[in-house]
Amino acid sequence: MPNIIDDIDARILDQIQSDGRITNQELADRVGLSPSPCLRRVRHLESAGVISGYVALVDPGTIGLEVTAFVRVRLKEQGDRHLAMFEGAVVHLPEVMECYLMTGESDYQLRVVVGSLEEFETFLRHKLTPIEAVAEVTSSFALRPVVYKTALPVRARRTGER
Repeated sequence: MPNIIDDIDARILDQIQSDGRITNQELADRVGLSPSPCLRRVRHLESAGVISGYVALVDPGTIGLEVTAFVRVRLKEQGDRHLAMFEGAVVHLPEVMECYLMTGESDYQLRVVVGSLEEFETFLRHKLTPIEAVAEVTSSFALRPVVYKTALPVRARRTGER
């Protein structure tokens, strides 16, 4: 863990990750600081890039995004040109929630969210496979989430918990 994170910072991060709308006063109370030093720490964590932003988490099913697919992509070649071509294209696809450069049999792993299997087919046929660098695509569909977390285990990492 970077040296800029101490135990109080870790407590602040835990609280903000569980409630991004927490007031500074409530946050200060929960981590044992007065409001001014607490706000200074939060601002420092923001300026250092530890806190990269604030978001609202939307339940996909409530807005009609019922299908989550995990898509493995192999490229025609693994050279910089093909990697840049694929990454430059996939970053603009709104259905792609996550994209990772991988080791192993696939070059990339994507998490794709769409409203239906028909929408997934359209995404696959008209957006993903036409990317020139793509050689092969393999998909798996999530039946249901078992564990879905957005909060990183900051304090567990600091204390060495497993």
